[in-house]
Amino acid sequence: MTHPESKLHAARAPLYEALKRHAEQNWIPFHVPGHKQRAVWNDDDADARFRPMLPIDLTELSDTDDLHQPEGVIAEAEKLAAECFGADETCLLVGGSTAGNLAMILAVCQPGDLVLVQRNSHKSVIHGLMLAGARAVFLAPELETASGLAVAPSVQTVRAGLERYPEAKALLITNPNYYGLSSELSAIVDCAHDRGVPVLVDEAHGAHFGRHGEFPASALQAGADIVVQSAHKMLASLTMGALLHMQGRLIDRSAVRQMLRMVQSSSPSYPIMASLDLARRQLHTEKERMFENALRTAGYVREQLATMPIRAVAPRPPVGLDPLKLTLYDETGAWDGYRLRDELEKRGCMAEMADYRHVVLAFGPGTVPEDGYALVRALNDIAERLQPAGRADERFSPSPSRPEPVAADCVSEPVAFSRRPMETEKIPLEEAADRLAGEWIIPYPPGIPLLYPGERITQETIAELRKWQKRGAKFQGAEDATLSAIRVRTVSCGEKEPHMER
Repeated sequence: MTHPESKLHAARAPLYEALKRHAEQNWIPFHVPGHKQRAVWNDDDADARFRPMLPIDLTELSDTDDLHQPEGVIAEAEKLAAECFGADETCLLVGGSTAGNLAMILAVCQPGDLVLVQRNSHKSVIHGLMLAGARAVFLAPELETASGLAVAPSVQTVRAGLERYPEAKALLITNPNYYGLSSELSAIVDCAHDRGVPVLVDEAHGAHFGRHGEFPASALQAGADIVVQSAHKMLASLTMGALLHMQGRLIDRSAVRQMLRMVQSSSPSYPIMASLDLARRQLHTEKERMFENALRTAGYVREQLATMPIRAVAPRPPVGLDPLKLTLYDETGAWDGYRLRDELEKRGCMAEMADYRHVVLAFGPGTVPEDGYALVRALNDIAERLQPAGRADERFSPSPSRPEPVAADCVSEPVAFSRRPMETEKIPLEEAADRLAGEWIIPYPPGIPLLYPGERITQETIAELRKWQKRGAKFQGAEDATLSAIRVRTVSCGEKEPHMER
């Protein structure tokens, strides 16, 4: 039941307040978790670090509500979140955007159903397709002209996919990308809705979108039907705190909630949920003010880059830019993104991610001006040590990079996904062209698969893998971390290599 004094008011954080009330009553706990809201590790350092949070690390009790059947303070927190973000309905997530991506795919797909999917999607999207037993038609992303980075597919590509596959159950888009580049989604959503196709958006890196005049519009504002956001990435919730928003009549909201019950823990973290409640309250009440420090700090760093050989990615319209993401590269061609990341770490600045050209830095509500001063000092010191590479074979090309493969045909043939493992064999990578991949190859971060099981390997893909490997990328899914060999689908004697399943 909702607390008698509670009202649906932006300044409330009902779940956090309920946990606080519970802790203040000093209950004698005969329920899980086993630490009983006390530090019990007999380690002074560990006990001191965790002790402040333990009193609110609770379970489903008479006064704390139930995430999977919310009727009290969690239901109130979710209604406030929906009001704050402009959704018809919002669900709290304790498994990150991954849980939301899995749930929305499972909710719209029966085994064998077809979904249109942006090619450079997160691995959790592919996992969702596998769990659903769905078929995917991959839509090639557009390449932003200034940076060469892949963004959402064009409206023309989406239209071509919808016309070729009118049976599609949904269109799944990722926006913004990891680098902070954002496409205009309104026309894409309208194109799908004209055909009665719901639009699902993985907006993991855009929970703050539409909340300040300097930010791009959000996917909800563009009319998307289901939107998943990682509140822990760019807002102020604990890690794994995320949100799933729903609106419109093209989706079955009860099916989405049922899938969330399946993919999320039956013992969700109350500290994570309470932090989502607090992050929402901050956004709801402070509005644009909560981003001013981060925007000023990021703006200051961009101004200082004007005199350095280190540059920030600046996309050309219509592609937008998240001003809280700073994607840097060395225009001299001397250092790649991994080297820049390592040099920043030597100077006390920890970046979000790196690829073989860029290093990505994220600013947020917790950013303070001193962070910007320290970063500029580090970048100035790095810039003084940069010497353009002499020989061509030593030079890292400053031309636009493309870390996500883009198919020549913007609309792929359907690819069938299954949870069942395929028979595979290991062969040298250089001999793998025109074979079907038998394992995942995922540079992490950013977590965008370069290859997924069942995808045809091309010479271009092999060249991309070699670039990532040469620059020191870390891979998930690859049995051979050196990428000298790769697993491919086994071909029986006399059998021809199969094409992608239609």
